[in-house]
Amino acid sequence: MDATMDKMGGGTVQPLDKTKGTGAVSDPIFVGLLWASGIFVLVLLGLIIAELFQGGLPALQHFGLEFLWSPAWNPVTEKYGALVMIYGTLFSAIIAVIVALPLSFGIAFFLTEIAPQALKRPIGVAIQLLAAVPSIIYGMWGFFVIVPLMAAYVQPPLIATLGQVPLIGFLFQGPPLGSGMFTAGLILAVMILPFITAMFVETLESVPPMLKESAYGVGGTTYEVYKNVSVPYGRTAMVGAIMLGLGRALGETMAVTFVIGNANRLSASLFAPGATIASTIANEFPEAPIGSLKLTSLLQLGFILFVISFIVLALSRALVRSKLD
Repeated sequence: MDATMDKMGGGTVQPLDKTKGTGAVSDPIFVGLLWASGIFVLVLLGLIIAELFQGGLPALQHFGLEFLWSPAWNPVTEKYGALVMIYGTLFSAIIAVIVALPLSFGIAFFLTEIAPQALKRPIGVAIQLLAAVPSIIYGMWGFFVIVPLMAAYVQPPLIATLGQVPLIGFLFQGPPLGSGMFTAGLILAVMILPFITAMFVETLESVPPMLKESAYGVGGTTYEVYKNVSVPYGRTAMVGAIMLGLGRALGETMAVTFVIGNANRLSASLFAPGATIASTIANEFPEAPIGSLKLTSLLQLGFILFVISFIVLALSRALVRSKLD
């Protein structure tokens, strides 16, 4: 048999020696790169946290925990507090989510259930282009277009009517300046709209057609199928999309700086000017001397913003898990 194999040019069959293949070298390198990529994210995140905490620690030591609820921000007397900025950050972000959420639901359902094929692609591309617009462009658009419109046509009638209603009138009182919390919330709503909508569209398109066809087969209307089939099926991903939009709104800087009014005072009115953590850092950071109490206070604000974002992320994961359970 061996002679026959030799004549045929086959020779004897040798077992495959894996140690001599390229996989023996490339696989450990590949696995090592994957480990390095994952660890790099943790190291980078840890360095950012450590830098913000260390940089803002002198302000926390100087003012104590009162820094968190003090409304003072006076560079002349060097009295600093984070309450106004924390309030403005949360207030404007919540307004943005309240405005963007129903619009995102409507656009996503229109694209997945109602829109003809000729409109789906143009509208989808338009949504993607909204996400690609730089934030400073949104800020300029808000300052030159939205603020004058709000001051001339929106705020005066709302102040004259809803501002006199008991219980809710305080939300619509004040001079019609155009800029303020509500205007900032509107700009943020436009900015987070494409992110939430895109995830809603992906979620609704992932609903098995058999489920919707079964609902239609038993006499369900379009609204009933959307309410009782599509939304419950994708509610977990939708919660994640909403929290992603909220996180995006919390950290926005330039667009908010243009339209929020940048006033370091508390007010319950939607039309009153205010400030967020990000806008305050953008405005004050260039004028903060190195090693000054003002600089450390700004770094402490950055650390607080990071903590707020982390809390939002943890809350979103908790909500998703509760929906899964």
